[in-house]
Amino acid sequence: MKIYHLNEMNSRQLIPGFHVKFIHSENLTLADWYIEAGSALPMHSHQQEQLMQVVSGTFEFQLGDETTTLSAGMVVVIPSMEPHAGKAISDCRLVDVFYPVREEYR
Repeated sequence: MKIYHLNEMNSRQLIPGFHVKFIHSENLTLADWYIEAGSALPMHSHQQEQLMQVVSGTFEFQLGDETTTLSAGMVVVIPSMEPHAGKAISDCRLVDVFYPVREEYR
C-alpha cells in the first residue's frame, strides 16, 4: 500500500497559471490542479480517457464545439482523443483522473 499526502507534495507549473501534483499507479494518473484565475488551457486531445472534477472555483470548459461553465461538485467525462480546452474564471482546484496512465507526466 502506498499513501500520499497532497499537502506535503511539491507542485509544478506545466503551463502558465496551472500548478499540479501528480500521483501515478500502474494504470491511472491522478492530477490535483490549482489554477490561477484567468489562466487558459489551449485546445488539445490525448489518448487517455479523463474524468475532471471541479473541487472549487469556476472553470469555463470546452469539449468539442460545446462550451459550459463548471463549478464545485461538477464532473466531466472526456473521451479519448476528444478535443478540449478551458479557462479559470476564478482561482480553481480541479482533480483529473486519466486512464491509462499519463507516462509523459511521470
